[in-house]
Amino acid sequence: MTVVGEIGETSDAVAAQRRWVTFGLILLVTLAAFEDMGVGTALPTIVTDLHGQQLYSWPFTALLGAQVVGTVIGGRVSDRIGPAAVLWVAPLMFLLGLVIAGTAGGMPALLAGRVLQGFGGGSQIVAIYVLIAVVFPERDRPAVIGSMSAAWVVPSLVGPAVAGLLAQYLSWRWVFLGLAPFVLLGWLALVPMVRRMPAHHRPAGPSRRGMAAAAVVGALGMSAVTWAAEHPSGLTLVLGGAGLALLVPALWRLLPRGTMLARPGLPVVILSRGLLAGAFFGAEAYLPLTLTQVHGFTPALAGLPLTVGSVGWSVAAWWQGRHPELSRPVLIRIGFLLIAAAMVVVAFLGPALGPSWLALPGWTLAGVGMGFGISGVAVLLLELSGKDDRGFNSAALQLSDMFGQSVSIGFGGVLIAALGSFVAVIPLDLALSGLAVLGALLISRAARDS
Repeated sequence: MTVVGEIGETSDAVAAQRRWVTFGLILLVTLAAFEDMGVGTALPTIVTDLHGQQLYSWPFTALLGAQVVGTVIGGRVSDRIGPAAVLWVAPLMFLLGLVIAGTAGGMPALLAGRVLQGFGGGSQIVAIYVLIAVVFPERDRPAVIGSMSAAWVVPSLVGPAVAGLLAQYLSWRWVFLGLAPFVLLGWLALVPMVRRMPAHHRPAGPSRRGMAAAAVVGALGMSAVTWAAEHPSGLTLVLGGAGLALLVPALWRLLPRGTMLARPGLPVVILSRGLLAGAFFGAEAYLPLTLTQVHGFTPALAGLPLTVGSVGWSVAAWWQGRHPELSRPVLIRIGFLLIAAAMVVVAFLGPALGPSWLALPGWTLAGVGMGFGISGVAVLLLELSGKDDRGFNSAALQLSDMFGQSVSIGFGGVLIAALGSFVAVIPLDLALSGLAVLGALLISRAARDS
């Protein structure tokens, strides 16, 4: 049975507002993706200009920690008084962070801007998921979610190059400031529909107490794990272990009960997001480095498989959006199996056992798998979520994604540091392939409640 969104009118005015909402949310997602893809390219220039080389990783760490807290708070507010309250504030907070970072005269101001970007961006994406559930009929949601996934393709293709050109020929400040007017435009596009959404007040259940504290602990833990992954050594290995010790109990509070145990229904759906992200991004983090160090690729050529994978991701996300009648658990399972096959293919690149061109078909498979899997998980999440917990569940989805990435990338860094060569990508990729196969087996449990 098709369930119509809370704003279920079909008048021309409402239809026009829905088109503006779609434009606004896609624009906001695209701009967040541009910022995410571009800052890494411009960061060497930024820290040199601001004399902050010793704090090179902090802009990423500050963003990640604030993103965790913003995700949880955004979900909490969306459930308590509705997504409108978050969407009034979060995009403007992200915009303010861009302005502060873009005008920073030193590293403290840059880090303050990154904290605002992380908090605003984390809150924003959760509220967008809740907005989709409220505004769009169930049959239209796969297409909207597919469009959000496709919104990453242009930033993936040109974001690093544009950021590099701005940093080299104009100023790194435009990597931030150039996005600010368009964030304001995206926010304005949402305003007409956001104004139509009445605030609602729902009591907080006792099981959700302590969420803010758990979010802070989780942010510290995830930041420690990420830092350890970026600076592999004996000391940071201890730091990463301490981060996991903080993160696991925090996630136990921040995720739906039974998620870590892969219980049927919603818990296994949220766990699947983490497994997808862990398998894909754990391998992607080391693929360009492997191609340059083992196969002698130039940096530009080493990025080509990632570009092709982004296109495959967007095409698959668009295609699934055109077929709302298809079973989402089946699409997710196909996605997992494609990623598992891709990991086996790229495993041959580490010791140069296979030809380097395997990176292109291998990462195309991985991208298509993510297009099916990520979009399918998001659609299924909204189907299985009640009105009172969409924000909590959407936040849990993002946290599962971040946790999966952090742990798998950290695991790869530990392997490479321990083995001392890129032969480590063989066990890494094969382990990630096994992770994807596990996801394909577990997702059948979601079908029981879908």
